[in-house]
Amino acid sequence: MRSRNPIAQENDKGDYIIKRSESEWKQKLDPLQFEILRNAGTERAFSGQLYDNKKPGIYYSAATGQPLFLSDAKYDSGCGWPSFFEPVTEGAILYRTDRSHGMIRTEIIDSSSGSHLGHVFDDGPPPTGLRYCMNSAAMIFVGIDEVPPPLVSYYMENYATEKEKDAVKNFPGK
Repeated sequence: MRSRNPIAQENDKGDYIIKRSESEWKQKLDPLQFEILRNAGTERAFSGQLYDNKKPGIYYSAATGQPLFLSDAKYDSGCGWPSFFEPVTEGAILYRTDRSHGMIRTEIIDSSSGSHLGHVFDDGPPPTGLRYCMNSAAMIFVGIDEVPPPLVSYYMENYATEKEKDAVKNFPGK
């Protein structure tokens, strides 16, 4: 279990290793991905392709190819979005306060580009007690026997930290 609760902390400093203009993001992402990743949009509950995916593998940022979650941290929270109890590495996710829609929530973004992924809540299962509530369109899933797409391979070769490389390399079945 983690010693600190990320919900209580805002750690987005805006210093990302992958920087693109909004027009470049529009060229790289499909319209739904752009709306979610760059405009902090949200898919309708139970509509995302990865909502009930039960295959073993790794979930990566659809914006950058950064590893975000391992399938063994995924669980069915009943909320209608893919849910995880912890990220692949502590540094994969950044947190910032979201005051939209008359609520105060903790938004989660990928640490490599600041792209919106979803929100984190403190109603998750052990061992963390956290629920990382994700948008399917914000992620790419790569099964353990699948070849990663070029976006993922490029990130892993050029930007991945040693912790990210180790987590991916040591994932069961890899």
